[in-house]
Amino acid sequence: MRTIFSEKQRAHAPASYSVNGTRVPIPETPARLSALLSGTGLSPADVEAPAGPVERDLLLSVHSERYLDFLSTAWGGWQRLEPRAPEIVPNLHAIGRASLVETGYPASLVGRCGYHMGDGSCPIVAGTHESALASAATAAHAARLVAAGERHVYALCRPPGHHASADLAAGFCYLNNTAIAAEFLTRAGRRTAILDIDVHHGNGTEAIFYERADVLTVSLHADPSRFYPFFWGYAEARGRGAGEGANLNIPLPRGTGDADYLIALEGALARIADHRPDVLVLAAGLDIAADDPLAGFAITRPGIAAIGRAIAGLGLPMVVVQEGGYAIESLGASLAALLEGLTA
Repeated sequence: MRTIFSEKQRAHAPASYSVNGTRVPIPETPARLSALLSGTGLSPADVEAPAGPVERDLLLSVHSERYLDFLSTAWGGWQRLEPRAPEIVPNLHAIGRASLVETGYPASLVGRCGYHMGDGSCPIVAGTHESALASAATAAHAARLVAAGERHVYALCRPPGHHASADLAAGFCYLNNTAIAAEFLTRAGRRTAILDIDVHHGNGTEAIFYERADVLTVSLHADPSRFYPFFWGYAEARGRGAGEGANLNIPLPRGTGDADYLIALEGALARIADHRPDVLVLAAGLDIAADDPLAGFAITRPGIAAIGRAIAGLGLPMVVVQEGGYAIESLGASLAALLEGLTA
């Protein structure tokens, strides 16, 4: 499968994130890129870089201007604080932020960190902004190729994006690559559906499209009553206003294996077929694998291939956007299984 990848995505290299109130080594590391590249089966010469940076107007169609400005200036501002931690992690959060009026937006960087960083798993370091932009450019370029007639394109995006909403970073995510690809295709006149198979609910993607009818969002994920992101991903969330009925969440029990997952996937694919899309954006989270350290699902490598074959049965052009997946030693094999299924 044609693959888009930027070496600039290696610049984001945080050391830790918060788990149960403790800073522990972060699994979302640059090493994921090498593992995923091995899974494409391509030589370095056959992997394509994005043609250029992601357009500002495309970013602004998904993210707010002040959030983009925050991401571009946060690290520089952090260097002027004393004392400061080696990585930007908020020490407060804007509770009830949706109700804040415009005058409630802080001038202080510490306040802005609390406003724009949703949890302790999206640390900002020196290379975060560069990598996030490169990841977004990777998704946008893959979408451009599919809009131009390419059948399937894999966007090897890192850091991932599906937990990032319009003005909030969360869950290892800063810019929402899946939403950027879907928005590009929609603006190009394609009727677009998103299928998110990451073990975590794509809450940022849901939020971005929640009041829109033109993009269908479908997510299969571990039941959030006991799994991140906890507050989003419930079956009752179906969209709002014009988007009523254009969002489908299928929460599954933790530990779900191949057979039960494939049954649930049938329902997701039926809903996508009913939408009659021209193109699919697949948010390809490989943390569904049985050996993933986040231990949400128990999908085998043959199961991942079967998932790919089932999705390919839609017969749609597809942008495959990389999301999660943290079992470094087997990540390439999981990707190879998915791509094999998608192109069978």
